[in-house]
Amino acid sequence: MKFEIDYIEKLAKVLSDNSLTEISLEDGEQAITIRKELIGAPVVTAAAASAPAAVAPQPAAPAPAKEDVKKGKPLTSPMVGTFYTAPSPDAKPFVEVGQTVKQGDVVCIVEAMKLMNEIESEISGTVTEICVKNGQPVEFGQTLMYIE
Repeated sequence: MKFEIDYIEKLAKVLSDNSLTEISLEDGEQAITIRKELIGAPVVTAAAASAPAAVAPQPAAPAPAKEDVKKGKPLTSPMVGTFYTAPSPDAKPFVEVGQTVKQGDVVCIVEAMKLMNEIESEISGTVTEICVKNGQPVEFGQTLMYIE
């Protein structure tokens, strides 16, 4: 059974109407993936049963986790907001790469809804990398810096 054009068009409409970025379906030996590119045009990929091989790129994702271990323990954002390295624009940054911090030291600020939330180091160690630029928006759970 082939995927019919009108069926594919309906899937593309579901993708568009629900703000989805990708739909994947598998029917026996057939598989279809419809992916919306950033440009906005849907991309349709249909393949035989070998489509599950497309899952193979996912194991590549743990590779950065191995790099994370080398950099130290990640300090993540406890909320969505804006990242700041210093208490004010003209002040010295709380921490810099190579600086030693103690558990409980304030290392940055995440502003959320006009509230300045001081983020403290969870461990003692050396700052090995600051992953976010000053004034950049951050998501909940996003790595702000690594402390080794």
